[in-house]
Amino acid sequence: MQTVILVIHLLLALGMIAVILVQRSEGGGLGIGGNSGGGGGGGFGVMSSRGAANLLTRTTAVLAGAFMITSIILALQSNSHTKPASILEQAPAASSSATTDAPAVTEPAEDTGPAAPTR
Repeated sequence: MQTVILVIHLLLALGMIAVILVQRSEGGGLGIGGNSGGGGGGGFGVMSSRGAANLLTRTTAVLAGAFMITSIILALQSNSHTKPASILEQAPAASSSATTDAPAVTEPAEDTGPAAPTR
């Protein structure tokens, strides 16, 4: 299930990239400096420059919404598969019984410093 949603997520991302790159730049961030005359078609018809801009804007919004939804779904799915565990809970328990096959843990010898050089 997660793989299917991930593939859809990647296709949405590629679709968004394509739709955003097709859109015409308006010059400034607020539409300043764009060609207000309309461009091809004289401003009339189904796919005038204004109609194409509205279609691309709506398509971008729909793709962005679907992208966010798949992002949330993927985040929730990845969070549900892992359970955080404490390091202390993962440590092997010290058992005093001799019936286990685990080797006995020995204490390291006390360090007395470097040995004297011998000839």
